[in-house]
Amino acid sequence: MAVFVALGAFLMTLAGGWTAQRVTDRRHLVLGLAGGLMLGVVGLDLLPEALDAAGREVFGVPAALLLFVAGFLLAHLVERTLAARQAAHGGDEHTHRAPQVGLTAAGAMVGHSAMDGVAIGAAFQVGGGMGTAVALAVIAHDFADGFNTFTLTSLYGNARRRALAMLLADACAPLAGALSTLFFHLPEQALGGYLGLFGGVLLYLAAAEILPEAHHEHPARSTLLCTVAGAAFVWLVVGLSGG
Repeated sequence: MAVFVALGAFLMTLAGGWTAQRVTDRRHLVLGLAGGLMLGVVGLDLLPEALDAAGREVFGVPAALLLFVAGFLLAHLVERTLAARQAAHGGDEHTHRAPQVGLTAAGAMVGHSAMDGVAIGAAFQVGGGMGTAVALAVIAHDFADGFNTFTLTSLYGNARRRALAMLLADACAPLAGALSTLFFHLPEQALGGYLGLFGGVLLYLAAAEILPEAHHEHPARSTLLCTVAGAAFVWLVVGLSGG
């Protein structure tokens, strides 16, 4: 049952990526929407789950929040290092993005989708009702995952075939994650730490890269509305899935 449900996540991820590539003539709107989706996923979904799962504190601060900050700083360090390396080889550090950053970010999305599959499998091990609730939440979220995976890969100058390859990998990841639960069980604290770290990476990409790019050439009200709509969509999904 878990693998069958993961097929729904597979199709929803492809639908999100297909939507992103079909509206390239409104690139600023796509980026604005992607930024809002990522902001909503981080603030309304990943962080609450990370805080619930990680539990323990380190020197008075929840471990999930420490890893959240670490993820933000890690993404910043990687992006700056690759940009500086590109500038050293004749590029402009401030106007050219390193394609490797896009691939790395998309790879993180693939890893997150695999964890979604693990969540589906683990929930069905607990019970059918729990599995159904988690599955509905994951399937709804995977539209945003597919949308963001294609957008992130393309934003950093990667060829369309690479963006499609990362989209396909992201779509297949929940299936692989669900299958893996037949062989191992992920400790809840480890899952919480992962969600915190991944949330920090996503927030950096949304706040420092995607949203500034969305408003760079088209500081229009419609772009801002797309960002708000993206965050509101995630809020709706989280609310309908019961958190």
